[in-house]
Amino acid sequence: MAPRMDPLSLEVVELIGTVVARYHEEYERAASEHALTGAQARVLRLLSLGPVPMRQIALKLKCEPSNVTGIIDRLEARGLAERRPDPADRRVKLAAPTEEGQTTATHLTESLNFAREPLAELSTEERTVLRDLLRRMLGAT
Repeated sequence: MAPRMDPLSLEVVELIGTVVARYHEEYERAASEHALTGAQARVLRLLSLGPVPMRQIALKLKCEPSNVTGIIDRLEARGLAERRPDPADRRVKLAAPTEEGQTTATHLTESLNFAREPLAELSTEERTVLRDLLRRMLGAT
């Protein structure tokens, strides 16, 4: 049997869960303002960082590649994304935002307000410590 979690760790886990839930609620709300599903908005945000292989999107979102294909199909139908051959390997398809998709992704990101004000109340040093601790928790130092 696994050891019981101490009260402080339990409280931290609960707070992280609350932050994640609020983030997802806000993301769904922002997505709906652009007539997108949450999954479509997350893919569009990922694409806004640069063209991405379809398989990598599935890994990042922890879903089946066929789900990503459907999401990209719907984003393409709306003129927000396009498929391109990978210049390094033409067998690989990259998904990329169109100009309108890039603009929409920017608006989505700008409309995520729930953490903006609380984070603004923290000093730069406190935000840096928080970032570094989160990175450490995720194993990405």
